[in-house]
Amino acid sequence: MTLKIERICDSRCTSLQLIGRLREENLDELKLQLERNRQQLVLDLKGVTLVDVEAVRFLGACEAEGIELLHCSRFIREWILRERVRHV
Repeated sequence: MTLKIERICDSRCTSLQLIGRLREENLDELKLQLERNRQQLVLDLKGVTLVDVEAVRFLGACEAEGIELLHCSRFIREWILRERVRHV
């Protein structure tokens, strides 16, 4: 399975639910989706089954810009933190 992006909007925010494998080749489409939704953004990672290092770096950058990472697994969270430390 590749990556599926489901957009859910309410009056408070836009949530992009990510389902499947989040890899470098998916990032351009995800960036486009983020640009289209300028209100409060949330990335819901509950359905993410696989990530690569570029996706992890991207998620860390999103979080640094104020985008909430919802349902981020411990493994991905720890990897994001390791990448931040590595690039400081």
